[in-house]
Amino acid sequence: MFQPMTAESRAKAWLLSRSGPLAGTRFPMPDGLIRIGRAPDNDVVVDGPEAATVSLYHLEISRNGAGCHVRDLGSTNGTWVNGERLSEAEISPPAVIRLGNQGPEFALVWEEAATAMLDRTIEISAAPGTQAPARLLPANQTHENLLALAVARARRMRAHGAGGQTMTIMRGVIEQALRHSRRRYRIAGYSLVFALLAVSSLGVWKISELRREKHAIDVRIQQLESKLEHSNQTAETGRLLSQLDNYQDQAESLQKNLLMRLGGGDTGDFVTRELRGVMAAFGAEVYSIPPDFIDRVNYYIQQDQGPNRSLIAHALGQAGGEIRTIQRILKEQQLPADLAYIPIVESALMDGPGSAAGAVGPWQFTTTTAKALGLRVNGQTDERKDLVKSTLASCKYLRDLILDFGAGSSVMLALAAYNSGAARVKQAVMKTVRDPIQQRNFWYLYRTRALPPETREYVPKVFAAILIGRDPHHYGF
Repeated sequence: MFQPMTAESRAKAWLLSRSGPLAGTRFPMPDGLIRIGRAPDNDVVVDGPEAATVSLYHLEISRNGAGCHVRDLGSTNGTWVNGERLSEAEISPPAVIRLGNQGPEFALVWEEAATAMLDRTIEISAAPGTQAPARLLPANQTHENLLALAVARARRMRAHGAGGQTMTIMRGVIEQALRHSRRRYRIAGYSLVFALLAVSSLGVWKISELRREKHAIDVRIQQLESKLEHSNQTAETGRLLSQLDNYQDQAESLQKNLLMRLGGGDTGDFVTRELRGVMAAFGAEVYSIPPDFIDRVNYYIQQDQGPNRSLIAHALGQAGGEIRTIQRILKEQQLPADLAYIPIVESALMDGPGSAAGAVGPWQFTTTTAKALGLRVNGQTDERKDLVKSTLASCKYLRDLILDFGAGSSVMLALAAYNSGAARVKQAVMKTVRDPIQQRNFWYLYRTRALPPETREYVPKVFAAILIGRDPHHYGF
């Protein structure tokens, strides 16, 4: 219900949302602890497209009098304060907190409101029969933001199987507002009723139009992707890629539209959604993932669930501690923690005599590569088998590859080069691609089949291991 804060408990610290559909929303920072993340029982819940880089329980902020302390809760993509990744820190206004390197932002602000009305904060409780957490909405928010909150709550209820509650939520918000408003504000409350109904009707119509337009574009993108899979002519491939880029730009523009976010969007099947999450963590987001890439990821997931099951079970079970050690080192080296699953593909984290090429250890380094990265390999010592030292060497190797291939999809290209070597990937690319910009675009190289065949298979194989490692229970491990 509406619960205005008293003058005695009035908070002077605010958490200001700087991105997403509710940008500008202020959340009060009372004494105590608030938690931010994707899970519905957080004090501040981040959902929608911006949640790609946000963990279930990402961070917590505690306030004690005039001070605030922020602490990362072991999130996948980290917490950034004023542009610097930190585990925990004391903060003060005007600190900027970002969830992930490119994630949603919140600003800590210290403000003495000029009037009681501006200082009042409304708490909107969950609709009857639901477990949704309470949301905080400043009293001076616009009608559009109030509608956005109501629609967001309705979407969460539908996700938990409580559909058909949209009008109940809106009616509850309106009735609570009218019941607890002062009599002199009743007229303004009735005006809000009509405004909400008008905005709601317009919003529903607009969302339907956007969805139809986006669906038509998505169908065209699927047709182009299918043609690209079977195209063997360079000129034809170039023309199709140009059309695909144009349609993807249009679709991304619709996807970013505020009403489209409120109305939800098509996110594909489970594997496709998870792939998008990994790519967001890699900074390699793409609107349309080639269908044959998704097919190969699914193929290797099936292989890992079938013929390779014992190897994957060993890596995730007995060698689970080693994976956690690798993830810790990758985070310390400012590299994506998901790269820790490369050794599952390389060696399944099992001791062995080595490959036919003489590669040894969890990361499968040859003697030449190991020595170039500073590892000792001689008759008495082989540091390729040392988990920590070989992981640090791999971090150096991966970092060099990422920097070598530049921005954008550089992590994807680094994965490709880890398999066959940077020189071999570049050599194959230079023979078929003359555009220096497209030479650094993994998806262009994948669609034009410029990459070596074994590399085209290696990258989906690593992604299959990443998806299983992220959610082993879903895949039966």
